[in-house]
Amino acid sequence: MFFVDTLATEGLGNRCYLAGGAAHAVAVDPPRDVDRVIAAAAARGVRLTHVVETHIHNDYITGGLDLARLTGAAYLVPAGAGASFPHVPVHDGDRVPLDAALTLRALATPGHTPHHTAYVLQDAGTPVAAFTGGSLLIGTVGRPDLVEPRLTERLARAQYASAHRLAAELPDDTAVLPTHGFGSFCASVRTGADTGPSTIGAEKTGNDAFAKDADTFVADLLAGLDAVPAYYAHMAPRNAAGPAPVDLTPPAVADADEIAARLAAGEWVVDLRGRVAFAHGHVAGSFNIEEGGQLATYLAWLIPPGRPVTLLAASPERIAAAQRELVRVGIDRPAAAATGDPRTWVRDGETLRSYEVATFAALARALDADPRKTVVLDVRRDPERAAGHIEGSLHIPLHQLRHRAGELPAGTVWVHCAAGMRAAIAASMLDAAGRQVVAVDDAFDAAPAAGLPVVRPSCPRVTARQARARTGADGGAVLVDVREEQEWRAGHAPGAVHLPLSALLADPAAPEALRGRDAVVICRSGQRSQKAARALAERGASAVDVEGGMHAWARAGYPVVDEHGNSGSIA
Repeated sequence: MFFVDTLATEGLGNRCYLAGGAAHAVAVDPPRDVDRVIAAAAARGVRLTHVVETHIHNDYITGGLDLARLTGAAYLVPAGAGASFPHVPVHDGDRVPLDAALTLRALATPGHTPHHTAYVLQDAGTPVAAFTGGSLLIGTVGRPDLVEPRLTERLARAQYASAHRLAAELPDDTAVLPTHGFGSFCASVRTGADTGPSTIGAEKTGNDAFAKDADTFVADLLAGLDAVPAYYAHMAPRNAAGPAPVDLTPPAVADADEIAARLAAGEWVVDLRGRVAFAHGHVAGSFNIEEGGQLATYLAWLIPPGRPVTLLAASPERIAAAQRELVRVGIDRPAAAATGDPRTWVRDGETLRSYEVATFAALARALDADPRKTVVLDVRRDPERAAGHIEGSLHIPLHQLRHRAGELPAGTVWVHCAAGMRAAIAASMLDAAGRQVVAVDDAFDAAPAAGLPVVRPSCPRVTARQARARTGADGGAVLVDVREEQEWRAGHAPGAVHLPLSALLADPAAPEALRGRDAVVICRSGQRSQKAARALAERGASAVDVEGGMHAWARAGYPVVDEHGNSGSIA
């Protein structure tokens, strides 16, 4: 007999697993607040003998090292991961006795990271569950672009091979238990249908990794990658070095004078109350990120690394819950905290600041009344924007707003996102900067019904023959190749400009090479070029994409050269 308990970390979209038998258990990919894992083992009446990592994580600080120290468990980490702390290196095929007839078998599943390893729980030799970490997720796979941009395509291909290895070596009824997904930015696609449970058999019929050939899968995977939270860059190095134990004791209490002093010093003061309560009355200069939800993701994404943060909340319990969320992403100790009535957070003689909360219907009325003084700001991410946006709106994704707020014209800024949470964060940031704002607390689906014109971008497609004519001497357009470096080196059209899709999406400005010129965008088969053409169109460029991509170009008999100018091939 065996058990598997799931410990979900909702705000980050991750899951840890406690698995074992009558006496012993293993923890897989534990969160940093390890008291949850210890309590789960105690409730089962088992001793934790092993802690395992599927990979060095990019999205959260692991609790593995601390958990192993506290329990005396063996700490297993994939060999080659670069861990600099004491651990047991795990290699492909290793078997670890767990309890009675239970064993763990390691399967190398590179892709999410080069060293990624899945663990198969076997009962009397029969696979019953696969802890797939960031390799095979529910309905999708882990993203391959979090390690090093130059490795992205290679890791995407490895991810495809790893998924197929799991499917080939495990029975269809084997449970699939990933760490990532469930809303995590580590998933290559946020499916919205990844709550589980799932099995190898279910994934073979419902996961893109099994519905497409390798080339199509990789092209589509690369085309669908979303923005990466900035704090991810700091997680893997900390995990490889070995995180320190957490300290969840209450922070020092800040009075109104200290809050004002910290704001004056350029520190962050974050109000954890609900967005409507914050809008109705808050400390001038403070930011609003609601406790719960995705507090950890967005605060860690937005705050400059190392900047002290003071938390404001309705109660000490809310502060404690926020502390627990924040240590998971490396924000270890708030500088201070204050609770209670917001009126006690400002000094005598000062008043709370406020701004309006409204709906899309109210925005429509404002635009009818005075469009010149109404600035509509969309803070959603690029893929959301590409699916449809309010005509005439400006687009600055939330994670770029701190650096680009100066681009906004004069007027009242009406901020919207998909449902209101990110709009509230953005509104608080603009309000702190002294702008007149209105937070749209409404679902984007309500915009058309409110009478707001919603543009659904669709860029024209051209054939390879038309692309050749447009980019020839008489056409004047620029042929923009958005494939990855390895593909470009193997073979590209002479005279094309190389601009990988990842680099294009990372730069909010139109590329210098396209200023004043039309763009004809090409990729391998026509998937990534559609996304690139839409992105260029949103930045003011005139862009079309080539149907069939470089394969169609080569089939038409047009020249292809390699990095040295010699005849090349399409990789």
